[in-house]
Amino acid sequence: MSVLAYAPRTRAVLRCTTLVLVAFVFGLPLLILVLASLAGRWNGILPSAFTIDHLALGLAGGNGRALWHSIATGLLATGLATALGGWGALAGRGLSGPARRALDALFLLPIAIPSVSIGLALLVAFSRKPFLLNGTIALVVIGHVVLITAYAYAGARAGLERLPAELESMASSLGAAPARVLLSITLPLLRPHLLAAAALGFALSMGELGATIMLYPPFWVTAPVRVFALTDRGAMFAGAALGTILLAVTFATLRLLDRSWGAAR
Repeated sequence: MSVLAYAPRTRAVLRCTTLVLVAFVFGLPLLILVLASLAGRWNGILPSAFTIDHLALGLAGGNGRALWHSIATGLLATGLATALGGWGALAGRGLSGPARRALDALFLLPIAIPSVSIGLALLVAFSRKPFLLNGTIALVVIGHVVLITAYAYAGARAGLERLPAELESMASSLGAAPARVLLSITLPLLRPHLLAAAALGFALSMGELGATIMLYPPFWVTAPVRVFALTDRGAMFAGAALGTILLAVTFATLRLLDRSWGAAR
């Protein structure tokens, strides 16, 4: 069976099957989204007329503000989540047994909870004094931080496990202070892992809807919430245009982070 699995014909079939599945599961929906953003009329299988008006409107007025709100929220939440997740991984480096499992559960638990439940929990928790944050931008950012910190923690932890400990021991034996070892050796070596975690966290933040729709104030509508509102009102082409722009902005940011990641490596 192992010989059959590695036969050239079998590998070719597996590659073709994978390409077809990827094309239908990921490629086709994205293609439909882009076509809808350019559609003037759509009465058949394909649009019967094309226009860039929807894309132009996607950058103006409330749509443009919503896009900016998503970018600002994503950048701020990603920075805070990366710092928090990295700090948690460093703090738990010397732990083992129940203490390590408890720390892992604390940081990774949000992955196992529906985002709308997290949004509701934050809404209830911060709707009373002395932590009255309901109706503020801060609560939206906190919600995003809670949702993406787990990925920063997991990335930093994976990086620490691959870190050559002898470099830090050598620096300490030569008289370097712990802070100097952290800033000069540990963090530079962790940089690729933190950048990868930041890229994933930013992408998740840009597309986050479940918790955001529970927390956002009227003056801080994010792009996913705006897309939901447009499509809910029947403005499918306008929603598709904003979704396409959101996709393009997210992809461009990820490319920048990928270049930084490559330079760090």
